Amino acid sequence: MTDLFEAAGQKTNAAEFTVSELSGALKRTVEETFGHVRVRGEISGYRGAHASGHAYFALKDDKARLEAVIWRGVMGKMRFPPEEGMEVIATGKLTTYPGSSRYQIVIESLEPAGAGALMVLLEERKRKLAAEGLFDEARKQLLPFMPQVIGVVTSPTGAVIRDIIHRISDRFPLHILVWPVRVQGEGSGAEVAAAINGFNALAEGGDIPRPDVIIVARGGGSLEDLWGFNDEAVVRAVAQSGLPVISAVGHETDWTLIDYAADRRAPTPTGAAEMAVPVKAELQAGLASFNARLKSALLRGLQFRRQRLDGLRRALPTVDHLLALPRRRFDEAASRLARALITGVRHKQNRFEGFSRQLSPYLVARPVQEKRRLLTPFARRAATAFQHNVARNRQRLAELARLMKTLSYEDVLERGFALVLDGEKTPMKRAAAVQAGEHLTLRFADGEAAVVPADDAPAPAHPRKPKAARPSGQSGSGQGSLF
Repeated sequence: MTDLFEAAGQKTNAAEFTVSELSGALKRTVEETFGHVRVRGEISGYRGAHASGHAYFALKDDKARLEAVIWRGVMGKMRFPPEEGMEVIATGKLTTYPGSSRYQIVIESLEPAGAGALMVLLEERKRKLAAEGLFDEARKQLLPFMPQVIGVVTSPTGAVIRDIIHRISDRFPLHILVWPVRVQGEGSGAEVAAAINGFNALAEGGDIPRPDVIIVARGGGSLEDLWGFNDEAVVRAVAQSGLPVISAVGHETDWTLIDYAADRRAPTPTGAAEMAVPVKAELQAGLASFNARLKSALLRGLQFRRQRLDGLRRALPTVDHLLALPRRRFDEAASRLARALITGVRHKQNRFEGFSRQLSPYLVARPVQEKRRLLTPFARRAATAFQHNVARNRQRLAELARLMKTLSYEDVLERGFALVLDGEKTPMKRAAAVQAGEHLTLRFADGEAAVVPADDAPAPAHPRKPKAARPSGQSGSGQGSLF
């Protein structure tokens, strides 16, 4: 009968809960029963932190799925930030979310599932960055031989910085700039990347000197301890650095991704200091050796050239020998010049005397017949020259006459053309200038003929402009009359 009453909706002795009460009871039961748990699974659905700073994703295996959340305060302290597909071990509290009737784990710490998982992640990241060309040898820069300032990115309290300063001071003391960073733990990679970018951002000639080379150094440790130097931001900062970078992370057997991107890798921080600067004593010894060799080479060269000069000087003739022949030629020429001058003067004097005898006053006093006989050759020469001049002028006049005849209009008339003249004997060039009844003259090659145009001839298109009346007393030729 009880079952029948219950089936019919009758009240029973079972407790009654609201949805919120039941969800709260389940939440307390789950949290009290499980407390802190460690769950191993693969991260799924991770898309980065939410705008609020929290991260929501899921942990899964091949049979089940567990929702997970990391609150903002915990997210900033993670040594290994979550990545999609990464197998991890999550530590946290199991709880429920009443809003969707789901249970989830609130993660307090996260670590890769063993060193093998880290190595897999490291290899995947290495392949990705290598495919972008960040490890290419062509990108690597040469280290400066004599740097003035060295920048060191490391922890300011460890033994690494003391070893670097000590080694540089022993080899070649110079200016060292230390950019303090954390070299282990969460956020260490971001600090190292910021330090490298900060050194590159320093201006030349600024208050803080810009380093010529950067050393990124850290002591040895486990893979987890060195994980910050496998950070993608660190690798990109090293690859994009305009300053040469020496990587000195860990011991010689420790390899991180920064080693592939750096311009040089040092086995230890001390080795990085030795790469960065030469040994001052060795440089001084080398300079002294070069100086001694240079002096010896100069002395030998001077001695060799002095010997060659002495040999050449002995082979060359003396100044007296070189000038003996020119001096003799000069003396002979001087003596010949004096004799030639005297001979020339005498020759000119004789000719002058001969001309003077011909132009003596006696020539003027000679008879006319004798003078005429003397001037006859000159007269013949003058007559011949005059005839030649007249013949040449006549020939030129004939040429000009032929040219004028060629250019004259008379030759045109000979070919059958006629020249039309008006009553004033002025050539008419246009038919429009002809008026009816006007007396015209046609000039041919053999004479002229007078004509009068008919009255019924077509009028010209443009009547000729009447000429202005001539002043009285002027003839048709344009000259004034004398009467």
